[in-house]
Amino acid sequence: MTNDHTASPHAEAYRLMRAGRFADALPHALRAVAGQRVCLPGHGLLATILLHLGRASDAETVVAQALQCAQGSADAYDGLAYVSMQLGQHERANQLYRRAAQLTPQSPRFWYNLASSERSFGRLAEAEVACERVIALDSTQYPSYLLRSELRIQTEQSNHVEQLLRLLTKAKLEDRARVLLGYALGKELDDLQRYDEAFQWFSSAAAARRRHLAYEVATDERKLQRIAAAFPEDSTNSAAGGEDSSRYIFIFGLPRSGTTLLERILTGLAGVRSNGETDNFTRALLGASPPDEVHDVFERAAAADPAHVAANYRSFAGGEALGGKIVEKLPMNYLYLGAIRRALPKSRLILVTRSPLDSCFAMYRTLFSQAYPFTYDFEDLARYYAAYGRLMNHWRAAFQDELHEVIYEDLVRDPSRIGSEVAGYCGLEWTQAAIEVQKNASVSLTASAAQVRRPIYGSSSGRWRHYRKHLGPLVTALRRCGVALPEDA
Repeated sequence: MTNDHTASPHAEAYRLMRAGRFADALPHALRAVAGQRVCLPGHGLLATILLHLGRASDAETVVAQALQCAQGSADAYDGLAYVSMQLGQHERANQLYRRAAQLTPQSPRFWYNLASSERSFGRLAEAEVACERVIALDSTQYPSYLLRSELRIQTEQSNHVEQLLRLLTKAKLEDRARVLLGYALGKELDDLQRYDEAFQWFSSAAAARRRHLAYEVATDERKLQRIAAAFPEDSTNSAAGGEDSSRYIFIFGLPRSGTTLLERILTGLAGVRSNGETDNFTRALLGASPPDEVHDVFERAAAADPAHVAANYRSFAGGEALGGKIVEKLPMNYLYLGAIRRALPKSRLILVTRSPLDSCFAMYRTLFSQAYPFTYDFEDLARYYAAYGRLMNHWRAAFQDELHEVIYEDLVRDPSRIGSEVAGYCGLEWTQAAIEVQKNASVSLTASAAQVRRPIYGSSSGRWRHYRKHLGPLVTALRRCGVALPEDA
């Protein structure tokens, strides 16, 4: 193992950070940049460690100081761009990603990062140009094909179907490539309403992804059951705080259920900003949980001091100087509602739900990065969906009227009414302009980043019916798990 005697300060800081030992990594990271007058990758490493320690203002200072140094490498600016994005400084992140690409224009990685940044701003044409640059530099940069396909609705006149088919028929193509290209092709064929062909590629890509996951849905079923047991109905109230926690708005639900759309509507109102999909609350909870002698992670979470959790969360969420309402939109916060209610008793909790088959199929046809391993197999999907439903019923019983539920189909059918109701629940003044989400200039880093640049549409409701003949195993599994479905499913 490397140690202080054999590793550079930068290498040791990186090793410790990767091990989750951020406090131990900090002095090494400080030494790595001490006295340096050139912008280094170490500046980004130091700022990242500070962020993980809840020291956002110090991380911002490091970035600002690094940018005053003499010009460094593309890697240095790429690292600072990532930290800037985590700090909510998205325009600066975009400029730094562009700078990295210009400094090393033959590196596909920097162009891909720039493409992702452009997409977050809704600059979809610019993102597509950057994707094409990646592919021209290296045709094996498969994530760029998927990103490119997601940027717009493909048409008969302009699509990449033939190119994707050629790539997918190559001999000895590794599974990672089959996954990325398969989801890209499935998406484009869906756009072209070639649903049978689209399903073939969604299915083969999902199967390839599932083969490489060490996942057992039974483990998640037990976990969701343990969460309900650790936070019984009568245990979720708390007098924690000192600050009015009603300024915090948590939007949650299964992925692809409409949480991003609701976030865009709320951030179209005065005095609202979003942190996006962060693990702010999870980190706050873990940091306040008792030490490891309480071995059950759920017992540790339940035993965490609510005031300590609240203080941690405030440091991670930020916004004290700006005031106003802060949205946290990590879908999987549905796991932590009991702890959220204890630590932030006046926070607003908004559950977004979608009809079961649309919800399940929307997840199945989406490639996620690391989260949601249950989405690549119909049996896993059905069992997790049912277990999730049981946990949501538990939270409904525990919180009653304090939990505000939004039905996706109602939201897209009548966004003015539903948006107004949510605004009232959150203590916000409603304005009709909020439903013009295509005019909302704020960034979006979610899987829906391109979709939210369009006016609100309802064409995704009932989308599963295009695939009805392929979804028999999913329908059977959901019904076996006790999930109510339409009679014609």
